[in-house]
Amino acid sequence: MDTNSRPPLDDLPDAVAAAAFRRLVRHLQHRHDAQNIDLMGLAGFCRNCLADWIADASDDLQGQDIELIDWVDGREIVYGMPYNEWKAKYGVEATPEQAARMKESMAKNA
Repeated sequence: MDTNSRPPLDDLPDAVAAAAFRRLVRHLQHRHDAQNIDLMGLAGFCRNCLADWIADASDDLQGQDIELIDWVDGREIVYGMPYNEWKAKYGVEATPEQAARMKESMAKNA
């Protein structure tokens, strides 16, 4: 791989990336059965991570006519409702096996 070239992801038009991100979020809003603990155990990220990434991105872009979005607002965007409401409706207690998979998966993120 040419280390001087940019990865194709960096050349993706912002409008396309935004549309794909919105589709991912809508998919996760629809798939209540996909628990965060399972997402963390498999992929090392979850809905809360997406909310944090939104907050981080808005902070990084502050001063560029981007309104600051905190993690609470980010969660409401990602969940499609306040986090506590989603958790009460759809959240389930994690099993020890799920927690172990999440811990193993998170170690891969470092």
